[in-house]
Amino acid sequence: MTHCRPTIAAVLGLALLIQAPGLAAQDAAPPPPPAAKIGPATGGLVANTTTLEINFVQIANPTGQIMLALFDSKEAYDSGAAPVTAIVVPVTGDTATAAIPNVLHGRYGFKIVHDVNGDGAMNTNPFGMPIEPFAFSNNAVGNMGPATWEAAAFDIAGPAVQTIAFR
Repeated sequence: MTHCRPTIAAVLGLALLIQAPGLAAQDAAPPPPPAAKIGPATGGLVANTTTLEINFVQIANPTGQIMLALFDSKEAYDSGAAPVTAIVVPVTGDTATAAIPNVLHGRYGFKIVHDVNGDGAMNTNPFGMPIEPFAFSNNAVGNMGPATWEAAAFDIAGPAVQTIAFR
């Protein structure tokens, strides 16, 4: 299912997507869950959380890993700031599934790279163009760069499922 050990460089490389082709993965602990998810009085989870399920289909090369960064604002999505969460999903077939639990209700967008060779980076050609598959929430498509927040953003108000097809 989901393997939640993103690396700092992998998350930054994913967040920047096309703008920073030279980033490579380094071992690091996964980021802690956002403090907003914890109820101050009881220490329990806030009621307005849900699970986001992502189904990846049309995976042409069943190797490597899928790296996903989830953002909760246009500013973070566009600037490459730290995501709300990041996950790494092993790829062993032509489909894969990930679940992100305890997502606060709100507006989100994500960026995805299929790291075919498993090196923790989105590989590019000499001109900076990606040579590994990538995708965005809502199957949004970018024009000479990442898909816009407006095209990729979606609302979560209960259990949510996105099916992402790699092109």
